[in-house]
Amino acid sequence: MSKVLSTAPAKPGNLKFGPKRAVFFDIDEVLKSAVPLLEPARKAYLERVDLAYRTMCAMLFNFVPTSGHPGGSVSSGRIVEALLYETMSYDFSNPDASDSDLLVYAAGHKAMGLYAMWALRNELVRIGKKDLLPVQEMQLRLEDLLGFRRNPTNETSIFNKLNAKTLDGHPTPGTPFVRIATGPSGVGVPAALGLAMAAVDSYGAACPKIHILEGEGGMTPGRVHEALAAAASARLHNVIMHIDWNQSSIDSDKVCRERNEPGDYVQWDPVELCYCHDWNVIYVSNGSDFTKILAAQELALSLETRQPTAIVYRTVKGWQYGIEGKKSHGAGHAFCSDGYYEVCREFENAFDVKVPRFSGANEPENIERIYFETLMTIRHALEKATEMCSFAANQVSDAQARQSDRRLVLRSDAPELSDLYKDDLLAPDSVPKELALLPGDKVTLRAVLGDILNYLNRKTNGAFIGSAADLLGSTSVLNLNKGFDEGLFNTVTNPKTRIIAVGGICEDAMGAFMSGVSSFGNHIGVTSSYGAFIGALEHVAARLHGIGQQAKSESGPYNTWIMINAHAGPKTGEDGPTHADPQVLQLLQENFPQGVFITLTPWDGQEVWPLVAAGLKARPAILSPFVTRPPDVLIDREALGLPPASAAANGIYAIRRADNSAQKQSGTLVLQGNGVATIFVQEVLPKLDELGLNLNVFYVASAELFNRLSRVQQEQIFPEKLRFQAMGITDFTLPTMYRWVRSNEGLDRTLHPFRAGHYLGSGKAHKVLEEAGIHGKGQLQAILEFARFVESGSAL
Repeated sequence: MSKVLSTAPAKPGNLKFGPKRAVFFDIDEVLKSAVPLLEPARKAYLERVDLAYRTMCAMLFNFVPTSGHPGGSVSSGRIVEALLYETMSYDFSNPDASDSDLLVYAAGHKAMGLYAMWALRNELVRIGKKDLLPVQEMQLRLEDLLGFRRNPTNETSIFNKLNAKTLDGHPTPGTPFVRIATGPSGVGVPAALGLAMAAVDSYGAACPKIHILEGEGGMTPGRVHEALAAAASARLHNVIMHIDWNQSSIDSDKVCRERNEPGDYVQWDPVELCYCHDWNVIYVSNGSDFTKILAAQELALSLETRQPTAIVYRTVKGWQYGIEGKKSHGAGHAFCSDGYYEVCREFENAFDVKVPRFSGANEPENIERIYFETLMTIRHALEKATEMCSFAANQVSDAQARQSDRRLVLRSDAPELSDLYKDDLLAPDSVPKELALLPGDKVTLRAVLGDILNYLNRKTNGAFIGSAADLLGSTSVLNLNKGFDEGLFNTVTNPKTRIIAVGGICEDAMGAFMSGVSSFGNHIGVTSSYGAFIGALEHVAARLHGIGQQAKSESGPYNTWIMINAHAGPKTGEDGPTHADPQVLQLLQENFPQGVFITLTPWDGQEVWPLVAAGLKARPAILSPFVTRPPDVLIDREALGLPPASAAANGIYAIRRADNSAQKQSGTLVLQGNGVATIFVQEVLPKLDELGLNLNVFYVASAELFNRLSRVQQEQIFPEKLRFQAMGITDFTLPTMYRWVRSNEGLDRTLHPFRAGHYLGSGKAHKVLEEAGIHGKGQLQAILEFARFVESGSAL
């Protein structure tokens, strides 16, 4: 290799950030020129509230040992107390108020802190201003802490006598004031940002604030970086993220680089990361100093850059708990140990009470008895601290007054999602004239779906928000924006478009973001990408959305998010096996609790409306259509003797029914997927009719819609006995046929893309289908062999 540099070492240059819309503040510098307004008495009350909170965190971990995360719950406590009692505007009496500011625990492992904080606030209000309390089912009472990490089947007597809530290990909307489920790596931040987007789109510039609590460890997942980019690009100015930077995770006490010390995991710090993404950043050097915390939060509310804001608080994990750093992340003091009682001592001295000491048998009933007595010690201590309770209750009342005084109203042209479910708009058997399709039309399933979403978007005044992984036009999700402002969503420059970019090629964050959009309740978020990518990358977000929606209402109706598996199956052959993936349906179909997730697998463009209408009408948490890329010519269903396309809304329909009275029976065939069904109907079915085969032929358009039918209806459509004499032909994997094909012989004869034991190669769709053996010739040969086998009387 020839040299192009001189022998002298190169001198490094200075790299600076380019122009930013965002601004940076160090709160220490701000306070040098400002007069702190936190009166000593007010600060003293906050200190006592925090002491009660820290003690409750210690108690929760003590009585649910080896569970929870005491360290991060403690280090973030003062941040949250400042929000609840000083900064946020919200209606405590109505936890579901959509115009209230929200606090999202994106750091779901701080659930212990959330529950302790909510129960303490409830108790302080109960004592100080009881008339503010919401109805009991919307409270998180002190008694409900008995349900921390407890299953609904818990049998201990006090838990059941007091009808304590079960409090999940990580937050879910079963808890008041919680809108989304959080906890798995990085999902909470993009989901919370989705809530923020929905809030600003509903209310306009004057809208609820979405406060997000996260730690630096929770910001290391890639989906968080994708979401940070999205929020800044869309200018979600109603977001304030509160970062509990304690530098400790489960395995490390040096998560980030800090000053000149390299990090174990990443070489940025939260200030740099957020500012790089064009977020306003306010740095707080001491996250346990109420003066600095409140000054930072007040400053954040005053900023006028119209960019999202991050407040980075430098904290100590496990502060004042007796165990600090990574050792306090998922562990704490041993059950009723000296260390635990030492933590309680400060509270005992300050409130002149004695925390119960453990005695008796180490069994569930006795442990619960001591636990309950411990909680009642908190209650008795607070009931004596009337001034503190009055202070806290008045602060909550002030938050409610601020909420009322700002008079937030939905914008006059806000989305009207409720219109979607009115006036029989979603009638599967009645295709709107604007969406009429005719035999001979050349269409793609993706474009038909996009046009349907556009029709519904216009009917709901823009309630559908679309996104794609840099594939808006390619997957036709851009169609839903026809008639609305063009371009990408920006709260300042383009707020009326119905398309938003979530970080670019970022299925991961996009799914979580749109789950948040849908969870707010005024929109349906839509995500779209190759099925090969989106099903796997959005599976965690889909699972959390399902969990969250069920926690809110076990049987529904749910707030729907649409996940489009575009370019689905082997017909995307030119892109090769990396993109033409038959596996994703297996990941999603019937893989969630019933009613939570509905897949749609139309083969004919005329089936898309009935399936989408029936799917949306069912109100699942996630609706997931599978649509292909290449165009198809629409068939004349009536001329071919097929049932109307509306039959697809039942989930399964018969393309042909055998004559049961005939002596010769040729078996049952089950089809699923646009590729195999199109070939079957156009090429294979006419030949089978000519040969006079006495076959049952069924098409699976949606397993989950079929599951919604009664057993009687299911049996009428597809009798169970036929499944034992069936073979399948599918665009997808063999396990997706297990329910419909019940015999080993039938499964062995089933045609699917992996039947030859390898991934398929690249090429035009018809050549890839030929390689798989699911082309016309392959189908016909397999069906005839199967029919001869059945007709011979051989046992299946």
